Amino acid sequence: MERFPTWTFFTAVVLLTLTPRPAAQNANQQNSPPDNPPSRVARISYLSGKVSFLRAGLNQWSQAALNFPATTGDRIYTDVESRAELEVGPYTVRLAGSTDLTITSLTDQMFQLGIQQGTIRMSVYELRPNQTIEVDTPNGALTVGDRGKYRIQTDANGDHTFVVVDSGTLTITDGSFSQQIDAGQAVRLTGENPVQVESIPMPLRDAFDAWSDNRDLQRTQAESANYVSSSTPGYSDLDEYGHWQQAEDYGPVWYPVVPAGWIPYRFGHWVWIDPWGWTWMEDEPWGFCPFHFGRWVLIAGVWGWLPGPIVPFPVYAPAFVGFLGGPGFSIGIGVDLVGWFPLGPRDPFFPWYHYGGDYLRLVNVTNVRNVTNIINIINVRDINEVHYAYQKIAATAVPKNVFSSGQPVAHNTVHLNPSQLAKAQIVPHPAVNPTRAAALPGKPVPVPPTRQQALRTANRAGAGAVKPGAANGRVERNAPPPESTRPLAAERMPGGTRAPALHPLVTRRAPPLPPVPFAERAPAMRAHPGRPLEPLQVEELRAGRPVGPMRDMEFPPHPIAIAPVRPVRPAPHARPPR
Repeated sequence: MERFPTWTFFTAVVLLTLTPRPAAQNANQQNSPPDNPPSRVARISYLSGKVSFLRAGLNQWSQAALNFPATTGDRIYTDVESRAELEVGPYTVRLAGSTDLTITSLTDQMFQLGIQQGTIRMSVYELRPNQTIEVDTPNGALTVGDRGKYRIQTDANGDHTFVVVDSGTLTITDGSFSQQIDAGQAVRLTGENPVQVESIPMPLRDAFDAWSDNRDLQRTQAESANYVSSSTPGYSDLDEYGHWQQAEDYGPVWYPVVPAGWIPYRFGHWVWIDPWGWTWMEDEPWGFCPFHFGRWVLIAGVWGWLPGPIVPFPVYAPAFVGFLGGPGFSIGIGVDLVGWFPLGPRDPFFPWYHYGGDYLRLVNVTNVRNVTNIINIINVRDINEVHYAYQKIAATAVPKNVFSSGQPVAHNTVHLNPSQLAKAQIVPHPAVNPTRAAALPGKPVPVPPTRQQALRTANRAGAGAVKPGAANGRVERNAPPPESTRPLAAERMPGGTRAPALHPLVTRRAPPLPPVPFAERAPAMRAHPGRPLEPLQVEELRAGRPVGPMRDMEFPPHPIAIAPVRPVRPAPHARPPR
């Protein structure tokens, strides 16, 4: 059994118990600063057939990737006979073929989707009073009122939306109109302002419904639910790929079936996802929750995953690693390296992205299990005095160009001898900015057969204005200019086909501004390579003002360039279309 030294490197001692306290934790997270990163993401948990993905801030569609962490502004399209699934804490959203879905907003309190066409099923396993789920359609905004199962289908023309409530409750909103739909009811929505709601018989269940039920069953019957918080995406996959075993000093540990020589955070690649920045993507199909929650532990020469405590709000992190770098961390002449190692069960995690309030404590406390006390990690003076468990025995390194371009790590690793490891310094983050390839989930693909051409027509027409009536809860995005009330004409698509007219979506809550494009963030990141822009810097860029220096303290601190970077574009419209 591996033992760890007592922590002696902190300057202040504050004991933090790890006994789950749902009410207190709920209060902490709900009162955290609004510019904190979300504590949850939408994991792409299933893919079948041809599924395309459009990252927020990019104009290039790519192949969707299993286990990719999706967030606000991301868009997913399933081709004919294809399927996809998203896990968001205690919610699951499943897409049938020919479905165009956008994650309009994803925060700790809000999960807002926009469905332009196609069919989704949503399973809500738990809905807390302070959380909102909204699905926006061309005919009305749908707000989930309770845990349950829901089916939403919008036809390709956007003229009709069918809503089925198998269990739970749902409220339909369109401006001042509001109507609740209860369990066992089905309705058809037609028109707009106000929407026409017509009761219809409950439809017969089809193969998509049956598949969704089977996926729900897999989740509810998973043995791993006894050891992992039900709000942790990906826990139900662990049963198939490993086993649980009690370990002295640690409690339940999950051991994956992996080949000899396997090391955590080596078989995958790095991607760039704002607001977290560098994010690890593991190759294995089970490789989500063990790399974004909890810690890895080496017991008798075997790697096992130690989950965080079972709490209502586990806090997602892009990767629980420490980074290696510094002068002289290279091979040959001019080949600089980027290195990292997995954090052990008692190693502190220092985010390389902006955070505030109690976030530093929460992201550590909710991801370390069976440790009676944690010393205060806020006042660390010299991170190189931290005795990291696996810095010397599980480090991985690759050339900087491999890291920055999101290339596979396992085939590009550089062997580190003891001398190189001894010279390597702990750094707050790799001083490497991402290439465009590192921002894509998969290989670039052509624009899928959505109403993309109509979207471009709307953009050229100056769409994105909020039309009269928005104050009553109706916001029309991607719509014609306010002086025109005619629907957009059908657009000719590649191959000679014609796309149906684009209908704006009805929303109950105004969606957030779209992210600043990746290409426009890049110049501002040159002053501090490898670190995501802070919220204030993003707002300066969005407003067309010079972007000032970063203000957050880093662990360990290091000099940065402070010359302001001027934006590359003027201030945008109030709410540009996606």
